Amino acid sequence: MSEQKWPDVIWIARHGQSAGNVARDTAETTRASRIAIATRDVDTPLSELGGRQAAALGRWFKSMPEGERPTAILSSPYVRAMATAEIIVSEGGADAGVRVLPDERLREKEFGILDRLTVLGIREAYPELAEQRQHVGKFYFRPPGGESWCDVILRLRNVVDTITREYRRERVLIVAHQVVVNCFRYLFERLDEARILAIDRQGDIPNCAVTAYECDAGAGKNGKLVPRVINFIAPLTEGGAPITTQPDLPIAPKP
Repeated sequence: MSEQKWPDVIWIARHGQSAGNVARDTAETTRASRIAIATRDVDTPLSELGGRQAAALGRWFKSMPEGERPTAILSSPYVRAMATAEIIVSEGGADAGVRVLPDERLREKEFGILDRLTVLGIREAYPELAEQRQHVGKFYFRPPGGESWCDVILRLRNVVDTITREYRRERVLIVAHQVVVNCFRYLFERLDEARILAIDRQGDIPNCAVTAYECDAGAGKNGKLVPRVINFIAPLTEGGAPITTQPDLPIAPKP
């Protein structure tokens, strides 16, 4: 039998609620064109609730038997993701000595000139782009200075190469963003454009929700990742942290 190439388990968690999520919700409620947040997207911190969500997730990992907690943690370098990962570690949610490793390939999808604009703001400022996006679809549409979903998937394919090379038979936690979570699902579950966009239309991923895959060593030539939970929120409900599902900045209409 060939050597297993995958980690034993991969968890992918969306970061906790951020100040940007809160600002976006306010902008949508007031029908503003622009989301009122001064920080760069990379510097946007967790909200107070986001910190509580991350702590609840950390305690959930801590409750696992010894030998089942994460042995490696990879995170988007964005402040809200790194803070989520660091809180998980501080709550005892990983093996002793595990530190959070930032990886720029896990960063949020880049929005380019659409950054910090609401749906209304995009339509007002860039009506031709809004029309083009509607025609092309979000999977392939790349705003000027930004990325399409395909661009995100391309960099995540490189992350997968790193994981299979450096973390085989380990237990890996990835902390990232909503689009990144969905794009990992596209890769691990061998989806196509229609199926991943249908999943996306079902609703936003809750903050600190967990999607997990385990390696079935008997499947395929070198083992195969099998989904175990998708957008699992029990760690939050058990930890008494409210569930939030706001998307990251900016807001764009779903096709």
